[in-house]
Amino acid sequence: MKFLICSDTHGDFNSVDRLLNIFVEQHYDYLIHLGDVLYHGPRNDLPSSYNPKRVIERLKPFANKIIAIRGNCDAEVDLMVLPFKFKTKRHLTLNGLNCYFVHGHHLDMNAHLFPPHSLVFYGHTHIHKIEVVDDVYFINPGSAAIPKQNQKPTYISLDHNCLSIISLDGEVIDSIKNIK
Repeated sequence: MKFLICSDTHGDFNSVDRLLNIFVEQHYDYLIHLGDVLYHGPRNDLPSSYNPKRVIERLKPFANKIIAIRGNCDAEVDLMVLPFKFKTKRHLTLNGLNCYFVHGHHLDMNAHLFPPHSLVFYGHTHIHKIEVVDDVYFINPGSAAIPKQNQKPTYISLDHNCLSIISLDGEVIDSIKNIK
């Protein structure tokens, strides 16, 4: 199966629209959102195309294809108006890979907390990264709407045992082939 993993869209309609167009055009099976879907938060500037009502409407047709993790900016009201359920963390086996999903604001990057060869996906920092600590992969897709440290808006493609961090304009930023 093919998974699009994103984080920190913060109500930015253009970013969500682009992600969903990529989702459809490239035949993804599921979209995993690592949190901070609608609200921009008190520490972020307002995204240029901030429109949470349009984001909600754009996400509705994909509700049964979205796996959502609750972020620190996902308020109770956001959970009530979005057409899918949130969890604070999730463990899934995807394409035979042992995957953990969290937002990241409470993430302890101690590899001993996870089984060897695990993939731990997290957002929150708005900085894309692939880091291996004691045989555990810690992977951040960055932000699709408000990237930091002069990075581009990005997401992750997980296709079988290959993972890529890709900018919204299609540039492959980093990748891992043959994850085991």
